[in-house]
Amino acid sequence: MKAYTSQEIGKIGEKLAARYLKRQGYRVLHKNRHFGKNELDLVVKSKTHIAFVEVKTRSFENEGEAITRPALAVNAEKRRRTVEAAFGYLHAHSTHLVPRFDVVEVYLNRSRRMKPFKIHHIPDAFRANGGVR
Repeated sequence: MKAYTSQEIGKIGEKLAARYLKRQGYRVLHKNRHFGKNELDLVVKSKTHIAFVEVKTRSFENEGEAITRPALAVNAEKRRRTVEAAFGYLHAHSTHLVPRFDVVEVYLNRSRRMKPFKIHHIPDAFRANGGVR
């Protein structure tokens, strides 16, 4: 079985998250958009919102091993950096859409060649002031 780096696991998760959100009716505007030292994993839009999406991916040997929620890795510093990048994005791309901060959790099964067994979208996961919903 191939050993994946954390960067490879993250890229797999981002690709799966983008595909998932498209199927849910979102339009993906940007992937891995950088503003200074900060990065937005995905920028998506719906009819009413522009969402800045942090994707967190974890891999497990089997579904029963998945006890830690990937979203817990979106700590106060990560939220601050995402908000800062979103402000940079909105400064460069004006919009009438309501901004929102989402998290997508991707759970991968290592024993099934990194196939996802769960993708969980958390709309409006945190606020611009860094507070968690």
